[in-house]
Amino acid sequence: MGKKSLYLLISCALLSYFVYTPLPENIEQPWKMMTIWALVRAQAQLSGILKILGFSPLVITHLFKVPPTSDANVTVTDTLFDKVPVRVFEPKQKSSTMRRAVFYIHGGGWTMGDATWIPYDNLGRQMADKLGAVVVSTNYRLSPQYHFPTQFEDVYDALRWFLRKEVLAEFGVDPARICIAGDSAGGNLAAAATQKILDDPEVKIKVKIQSLLYPALQALDMDLPSYRENAHMAILPKYEMVVFWSMYFTSDKALEEAMLANQHTPVESSHLFQFVNWSTLLPERFQKGHLYTNPIHGHSDLTKKYPGFLDVRASPLLADDSKLQALPLTHILTCQYDVLRDDGLMYVSRLRAAGVQVVHEHVEDWLHGVLSFNRFLRAGDREVNKYLKWLGENL
Repeated sequence: MGKKSLYLLISCALLSYFVYTPLPENIEQPWKMMTIWALVRAQAQLSGILKILGFSPLVITHLFKVPPTSDANVTVTDTLFDKVPVRVFEPKQKSSTMRRAVFYIHGGGWTMGDATWIPYDNLGRQMADKLGAVVVSTNYRLSPQYHFPTQFEDVYDALRWFLRKEVLAEFGVDPARICIAGDSAGGNLAAAATQKILDDPEVKIKVKIQSLLYPALQALDMDLPSYRENAHMAILPKYEMVVFWSMYFTSDKALEEAMLANQHTPVESSHLFQFVNWSTLLPERFQKGHLYTNPIHGHSDLTKKYPGFLDVRASPLLADDSKLQALPLTHILTCQYDVLRDDGLMYVSRLRAAGVQVVHEHVEDWLHGVLSFNRFLRAGDREVNKYLKWLGENL
């Protein structure tokens, strides 16, 4: 074997080693999924290298952004809602009636993501075109430069701005047909904003429905069955999710370490675990093979320094039943192979117990973030179509 052939063989072996990731047997198009995950990991590693060399890792993320380009069906505009950057998608086809609207919040673990990223730009266009809806896709400041509650406040300020009567009239939006939606960290912010707006006397117009796509809803228990089962799963492994949660509140590694050990909640806050007790809130089939253990409490100094993880605006599952009862029709999407699966499942249980109408869709054969892959994978395309159909029928 010549040197060139040997080098080629070694290169192919190394590439295969980097790309290959064990996936559940029922995952569709596994090698395509592995390739996407390999590219995500490569981007993260390259960002780390750039940071070490003194360059901003944002150079990489800018590659995912697209300018506000209108097409034959949709007008796309970047603007500000109360100083918060948003991208607005408006259908070009004339309507004889006022339009419905979707206020959308992107994911990214509160540390990355942008309304101008390709997946969110695509989704905004599809919602505007297929639903004939005005879509507002909002940005918010990110960690580690900014911590909680900055992200929540940015989203809430933009939402309040949009829900003003004169702004809705400007965009031709029916005040009775507004949905707030978000995925992952965006689902967290959507759930928190929907709760908050109920008690805001200055906001007269409320949302008709909320849609939470594989949302992160609690920062108390990092040892749920979904965290155990999917600790090393592609797209969102447990370690990365814990880092996201910790970074949302602080850059102090002490909180991250305590969260990884699931020992960050002080004993004086132990009463809050009733709201996230999976042994009573998860359907039986998701509990099988798992034993609930009482949490080991951490030191109260973490709570004094970083009280955000006990704040209902960061952990919407901590809301009491009286708050939940007033929530609107809720759509929740969960994925089987996702550390955040049980957050969504517990919220479904709590909302239904509080008398809220809930539509729950569970994707048995996919991982976190399925809607973001609709241009690359059949499963993503299917779920986006189902999602648009549901919005069309309920908004």
